[in-house]
Amino acid sequence: MGAEERIADAVAWRPGNAIKRAEQALIAEKTRVLRPFELTVPQYAAMYALSLAPGISGAKLARYCSVTPQSMTTVLKTLESRGLVERRPSSDHAQVLVTRLTRAGQALLRKADAAAVAVERRLVDAFTPDEADRLRDLLERAVVILEDRPPDG
Repeated sequence: MGAEERIADAVAWRPGNAIKRAEQALIAEKTRVLRPFELTVPQYAAMYALSLAPGISGAKLARYCSVTPQSMTTVLKTLESRGLVERRPSSDHAQVLVTRLTRAGQALLRKADAAAVAVERRLVDAFTPDEADRLRDLLERAVVILEDRPPDG
């Protein structure tokens, strides 16, 4: 048995391996369809979140997009330099920047979102409605199980 077969056999029972491969395939495909819009997946995710919740804090945006706050700062600076978002000091807290999509950002997001949604739709359409619901339920249950960590010790 070759090295690749030994590795495949050893990790076959591990759900983390299948979850990671599925995530990598999804991100790779989203990366491919977002490339013509010169957007990364985190940039797209940030713009999408801002379209739903204008002014959301950078920390909440980072959590939603599954990136560090430092990475989100870089994402937002890049989007701002391209004129896709604007950041202004909050009227309540001068140290807080309120971020919103610009008109150009809204227009680009509409096009990029259609491409990203097509990827998600292709994935969902590969399953029956019951299978798609079951997949979401199982993945959500996995998150709950893993987030409910036993105490260290």
